[in-house]
Amino acid sequence: MVSTAVPSASRSPEDHSYENMPGHGNVAFCQQYADGDTSTRLATLAEGAKLTTPAVKAQGDTILSICKSLIAGGVAGGVSRTAVAPLERMKILLQVQNSLNPKYNGTIQGLKYIWKHEGMTGFFKGNGANCARIIPNSAVKFYSYEQASRAILWLYQTQTGQENAELTPVLRLGAGACAGIIAMSATYPMDMVRGRLTVQTSDSPTRYRGMVHAATTIIKEEGPRALYKGWLPSVIGVIPYVGLNFSVYESLKVWVSKRNVQESGLEPELTVLTKLGCGAVAGMVGQTVAYPLDVVRRRLQMVGWKDASSVITADGQRRTPVQYTGMVDAFRKTVANEGFGALYKGLVPNSVKVVPSIAIAFVTYELVKEVLHPEYRITD
Repeated sequence: MVSTAVPSASRSPEDHSYENMPGHGNVAFCQQYADGDTSTRLATLAEGAKLTTPAVKAQGDTILSICKSLIAGGVAGGVSRTAVAPLERMKILLQVQNSLNPKYNGTIQGLKYIWKHEGMTGFFKGNGANCARIIPNSAVKFYSYEQASRAILWLYQTQTGQENAELTPVLRLGAGACAGIIAMSATYPMDMVRGRLTVQTSDSPTRYRGMVHAATTIIKEEGPRALYKGWLPSVIGVIPYVGLNFSVYESLKVWVSKRNVQESGLEPELTVLTKLGCGAVAGMVGQTVAYPLDVVRRRLQMVGWKDASSVITADGQRRTPVQYTGMVDAFRKTVANEGFGALYKGLVPNSVKVVPSIAIAFVTYELVKEVLHPEYRITD
């Protein structure tokens, strides 16, 4: 680089005015470095470092904070979903199986059937694809909730003029809904592929060899839009599901903390068992409200599948699953053909799965963030 600096002796006093102007400090220090002796240079560099450090540090801290949130959310999703993988698969099989010749009559019988015909690996079929989806989904969800809750709280404080206002359960519900929509939309194609892989059984026609093969086959045979089949009921369902999860979990924690203060006068740190309990209640409330939409979503994902799994075709008694034109049509035909109770098929294994899954996810997230020394937590 060619220097165009004016020699020190030829500069007028006015030329030094830029040294004190915002944004020109680094230029001034570089010029002083070039003009001064060694000791002056060292002192000048040190002073310049002081000026530049805050901006660099702020940017670094922001990136580090984002990484911590994403890592904590991803680990929480992977651990919680793997822990309940057998129940997750059982739920999906019950949701989509053909009513003409059902292979699974309940959770216990279904798990025994899988163990007998597919062994231990059958319990975790589709879990790799599930984790590949849930890890980024969970990471985005937790981080989005942090950012949405902070933004909503700021707006609430600004509108009400109350600087010390806290998030209410309704505001937490809104933040959770935003986080759920963002996370679901970002990772939905992987959920679609995971659903197809999970439904395959040992006696199904050879279809998908893995996530990549499944995705490319679906795109080739059904078009790119097929990767978003069932997206609308998913988004509608994720609003109460994720929203209630965060809202109930955080509200319960606040309520328990305040109760502890009233009883003991202190505010002790909530135990892991207490947090697991809060997460379990939150998961139960959210999944009960949103479950019918989850059933419809799964059924829409199976539409258009040539040589579908034997679970869907009832071992040849019906070669193709019922065709649905959309979410409303899927609701109508499901209730008309199988009764209202069909909207809650698989609810038992899902309830048994959701209670520990949500609880483990929340607790794992908070534990990982504590290990990483967070700048911000969802409770904040």
